Amino acid sequence: MNKLPKEKRDHLILVGMGTVAVLSLIIYGLIRPQYATVKQINNQIAAARDELQSKKDTIKTANTVSNQLAELTNTLAMAESDMAFGDPAVWIYDTIRNFKEHYNNVDISVKSALTPGSVDLLPRFPYQQIKVTVGGTAYFHDLGKFIADFENTYPHARIVNLTVQSDVGGGDNEKLAFSMDVIALVKTTGPQS
Repeated sequence: MNKLPKEKRDHLILVGMGTVAVLSLIIYGLIRPQYATVKQINNQIAAARDELQSKKDTIKTANTVSNQLAELTNTLAMAESDMAFGDPAVWIYDTIRNFKEHYNNVDISVKSALTPGSVDLLPRFPYQQIKVTVGGTAYFHDLGKFIADFENTYPHARIVNLTVQSDVGGGDNEKLAFSMDVIALVKTTGPQS
């Protein structure tokens, strides 16, 4: 077999080269694209499995999230229960008047009209605010107790711009004249039960 005639040897070399070329064409033309397609399909299957698992996890946590939503809704409703609603002017005047009844040594009166507006503390805050200036006279300790109790009773109302001076018009030297702004949050709907 060492001594093949030149013609047969060339023919055998051509057949070998042709076989290698055909195999290369089969590998690069048919098999390799199939591997790429299989890899792409496997990636799609993996992505679909991940999405399916994510949806299963979401379904598993749906009850928990629903319970949390109900709990937070109740918490919000309780927090909003002392906020101003309906006619804000009536609410704030009645609130101050009713609250003042427990403080006999605090004389208080409204000094300005109600000023409604947007909350200027936080941007895009979902509530409105109202502001009214009140003034009066009181003893120092009684005024401090009134302010502290008011802000603790109505956490959605704040007293700001408090000015205090000695009461120059009255006969009692220990009484103070005061002026302060009462700012309260207003919700747009009535109280929720």
